[in-house]
Amino acid sequence: MPNGMFINVIIQDKIKKNKELAKKIIEVCPVDIFELKDNELNTKEEFLDECTLCDLCINIVKDDSIIIKKLY
Repeated sequence: MPNGMFINVIIQDKIKKNKELAKKIIEVCPVDIFELKDNELNTKEEFLDECTLCDLCINIVKDDSIIIKKLY
């Protein structure tokens, strides 16, 4: 099964390089889909479908900086 078959997470460029915000998002995610790679907030593609749609990451950014799309 391909990664991200059911869930896609979009991180807007405006927060990708904000290390402080990235650390908070990484810490709050219960399924570990976020990582700081090359000094940018990214998703771990292999864990995308583990997203529980809890919105904890969205609650941290408080705007549309992170968008979670159900692909089903």
